[in-house]
Amino acid sequence: MKGFKFAGIHAGIKNNGQKDLGLIYCDKPAVAAALFTQNQVVAAPVILGKEKIKKRLCRAVLANSGNANCFTGQNGIKDAMACSKIVGNNLDIPEELVFMSSTGVIGAPLPMDKFESGIPDLITKLSEDNLDDFAEAILTTDTKKKIINKTFVINDEKFSITGIAKGSGMIRPDMATMLAFICTDINISAGDLKTSLKKACEKSFHRITIDGDTSTNDTLMALASGTSKACAKDFKSIKIFQKAIDKVCFELARMIVKDGEGATKLVQIIVKGAKTKEDALKACETIAHSNLVKTAIYGEDPNWGRITAAAGRSGAMVVPEKMDLFFDDQPLVLKGSWLGREAEKKTAQIMKKTEIDITLDLNLGKESDRFLFCDFSEEYIKINAEYRS
Repeated sequence: MKGFKFAGIHAGIKNNGQKDLGLIYCDKPAVAAALFTQNQVVAAPVILGKEKIKKRLCRAVLANSGNANCFTGQNGIKDAMACSKIVGNNLDIPEELVFMSSTGVIGAPLPMDKFESGIPDLITKLSEDNLDDFAEAILTTDTKKKIINKTFVINDEKFSITGIAKGSGMIRPDMATMLAFICTDINISAGDLKTSLKKACEKSFHRITIDGDTSTNDTLMALASGTSKACAKDFKSIKIFQKAIDKVCFELARMIVKDGEGATKLVQIIVKGAKTKEDALKACETIAHSNLVKTAIYGEDPNWGRITAAAGRSGAMVVPEKMDLFFDDQPLVLKGSWLGREAEKKTAQIMKKTEIDITLDLNLGKESDRFLFCDFSEEYIKINAEYRS
């Protein structure tokens, strides 16, 4: 994409030889917006990012994996500031327009020697063609890079959006629950970009869960270079841009859940027929977070009682005698009555698929919502038991 360059290298932060240091560089100051974790324990880059984003401009984002730089006190903040300064000096750009994101183990100090030697090398690798390297450099327990490139049209002018994300564990919708970067060449104001990003996040990253844990480092950042001729400056054009960024964010969020630690199945829970929007969200979220539901999905057991029970404890208004429950198009419960062994056998076959839709109709109103989640397997326990060893 014009206006942006990317790079990713192995700087030695990780001991396994994988890429661990990445950089996004904007050819000119890009309009910037960001959302951060709602956890009260936050990493040094988040503390600094919340201040820097007030300028609404960005020239570079330095991101590392293997070390979260969290719970590192004032030294952690000083180290993050020093990293930004090294980038600024090497690129001859203002330090205050350099952002930093980190992901990895909590509590360990940044290995500053790796950054001091790695950043100059990283900068030599900057290229429009090195997006894959950046995407790889931010991974932790992820098994796949998460990249999406889309082109859209406003008033006959094309614009592009590129999304890059990492996330596989410690995923819960209390902001964005991962690191994600949205780069676009559209011309848009900082205020409109922030509004669009918040709306997109609400429909995507706020509607996913893997394990119910909120990270300390979550950052969702959008950068707009304005290098295309497309402009989002009135109601119609901003609406088009909103749909575009919604699509990109949802696809990234979906990639994250599909790559959940130890996951074997991607599940979408749809709650409809709720009396209020709040009820639809409560029921969706509670079902998606339920460990009993997640383990039943992994075991391919159509244990529908776990789903209806989760809805019942969610705080949403429910009437058991009115509930309908479907796996894809297969009904399992209608008007609160189980449809029997034959329906369970058909449902069990559907549960062998790697992607499943579950629909719970409360039949109490017209409101609906949806959540994406994955199953729990033995591999999830193994990954997290051995994460630091």
